[in-house]
Amino acid sequence: MLKRGDVQHVGPVFTALLFLLSPVFFCFGNIPLDDGLAVFRANSTNLDGSGQSVAQPEASLTSDLLTWEVNPTNAFQTAASYTYIDFKGTTNQFPNYLGYESGHANSVGSIIYGFETGVAPGISHVDNLEADYFLTNYVENLTLPALGDTFINQSFTLGQLNNTQLELVDSDYDNYSVQNGVLFISAANNLGNNPVVCAPGTSYNCISVGAYINGTYANSVGPTPDNGRCKPDLTANGAETSYSTPMVTGAALVLEQAALRGDGGPQSSDAENPLVLKALLMNGALKTPDWTNSSSSPLDARYGAGVMNLANSYGELTGGKQPFITHTTVSIGSAHPAYNSPQTIAATSAWDLGTNVSSPNSDGINHYLFQPATSFKNASLTLTATLAWNRQLNQSGVNYLCLFLYDATLGTLAGCCTSRVDNVQHIHINNLPPHRYDLQVWKAGGIPGVTVVSSSETYALTWAWVAPSLSIVQTATNTTLTWPWYPAGFDAETTTNLQAPAWSEAGLPPPTLTNGSYQINLPENSGSQFFRLKSY
Repeated sequence: MLKRGDVQHVGPVFTALLFLLSPVFFCFGNIPLDDGLAVFRANSTNLDGSGQSVAQPEASLTSDLLTWEVNPTNAFQTAASYTYIDFKGTTNQFPNYLGYESGHANSVGSIIYGFETGVAPGISHVDNLEADYFLTNYVENLTLPALGDTFINQSFTLGQLNNTQLELVDSDYDNYSVQNGVLFISAANNLGNNPVVCAPGTSYNCISVGAYINGTYANSVGPTPDNGRCKPDLTANGAETSYSTPMVTGAALVLEQAALRGDGGPQSSDAENPLVLKALLMNGALKTPDWTNSSSSPLDARYGAGVMNLANSYGELTGGKQPFITHTTVSIGSAHPAYNSPQTIAATSAWDLGTNVSSPNSDGINHYLFQPATSFKNASLTLTATLAWNRQLNQSGVNYLCLFLYDATLGTLAGCCTSRVDNVQHIHINNLPPHRYDLQVWKAGGIPGVTVVSSSETYALTWAWVAPSLSIVQTATNTTLTWPWYPAGFDAETTTNLQAPAWSEAGLPPPTLTNGSYQINLPENSGSQFFRLKSY
């Protein structure tokens, strides 16, 4: 049982509102490695979190001075939009007898839902709770009614716990999330003398968020100290994890609104599932130049899946739900090569909410078959895919699921992710030829040393096959370069010599976003000039 005062602010406590008047971004070349918010707003309609609600537990400055409340005025909202909750009671008034205004809470709220500064300024309600009360009376007490919010932002940590304490806290959080259909979005902790990812950003089912600033990470690194799981799951722009975490919460709110109104296709309601939203946010992330993972460690220990990009995640949501082509089984531990079928999934960027079934005698495989095309001869493809599932209620471990990508044309394994401790798998593979592929979601029926929690497991899978296309139109006076806004993460480069090319973005003006595409207009050049798109 946690006691009052155990909860700690991640970053410094401010006595005045930290104004963030525009999205923060950092540049690699001409296109910023940004949160995708501006592009998202330019290519979507009326997606501002309208009708959604969020819970915002906040840590008190001390156990005596209960400064944890959002001032509605400073967060650009009205008092009627708030419910304040702590051990003294509940009220819709501000100021009130429960506690006092917190600059930290104001800043966090402004990033989530601030009228001019927030990612989701149209939300309808905020449950603002004192964090110790929230932990002891909600997370640790599943007999109480849930708050009713799909997303709970937690810009605080509990500090470094021993492994026994960590397991207890993580279990409480995972049980609450499963029982109440909630996605916790939690700070991973900032760098310090002990740069360890801390609870509640260590729970299996949450999105653990790191910070990205000045071209690098500003958060504690994984893996978790108990069993070496990958955390953080994601990074986002922000000087500290206190302020990157609400960026992700705001993005989750507008994606949920998009799913509710049908932007995800005929089965868009399935995209409201927190698992799908988690997978979409992770899969849409941009990779930093030094991002890395391995088959046994799905995420980068510093950046998770990368830097959040809302435009990418929304683009994948609009691809719709695309179910697997077929389910097969093999004897436990047997090979599971590419499935031979002419059927394919046409959507190169999409998602699924599916179930995989195994048995004590067999492993189960769900097959997603693709034959992605490229615009140019000999062009290559990039695949990013994310698999996410929950630690189930009152379980110490998770079912063992893996991702495999087979080149069905060559009959070879192109990549895989097979972590035995995580409940996410993530692959990012470049330079794939335009062949036929089998993306497999594999579930263990029973392997020595691996827990089988249940015969079936619900999971979310998101994918994006990327083969960027650059249009070059030349007239008598100028040259126009054009490429789509989705997927994000590409920059134009030029060279004057293909024999010994020195590709560079130097000399190219910044692109403008016009009619759903990036565009660069150049004056006519009398010499030879060549262009390409490069991932950054």
